[in-house]
Amino acid sequence: MATLKKIKLEILGLSSSQSQTGSFALVLGETEGNRRLPIIIGMFEAQAIAIEIEKIIPNRPMTHDLFKSFSNSFHFHVEEIVISDLKEGVFFAKIVCTDGLKKTEIDARPSEAIAIGLRFDAPIFTYETILAEAGIVLTDQEEEEEKSEVKPEPKAKVKKE
Repeated sequence: MATLKKIKLEILGLSSSQSQTGSFALVLGETEGNRRLPIIIGMFEAQAIAIEIEKIIPNRPMTHDLFKSFSNSFHFHVEEIVISDLKEGVFFAKIVCTDGLKKTEIDARPSEAIAIGLRFDAPIFTYETILAEAGIVLTDQEEEEEKSEVKPEPKAKVKKE
């Protein structure tokens, strides 16, 4: 089987979902292009991602921080996050870990994988097939509107425990 070309993504935004109450839209964008990959995620995962983006230190470790402490204790590191599949509108992801000798891929929901990946400064990737199917290309006008309405909305929604 031919190896699929990986495309690097970056987090562009996190906002309340217009389509689903209590959900959030995590918008990823290709670093070398203008396609966006919106993924609907839950409130807990949105909070975990927002806390890490905003560099807020919770007074008790959240699940994703626990995962990092656990990983560090056993000397393995998250190398990258891959949005690996899209089936019937549902995204799948893999957390690629290494102990320096062996690589292991762990199945995860993209929101969990990204929340964990952020804590390791791990890059996020996807494949062309996924961007071709679910990616959105913004027109120049939409891109200007997007830039003008960039607001740190998640910060208001983050509550410390």
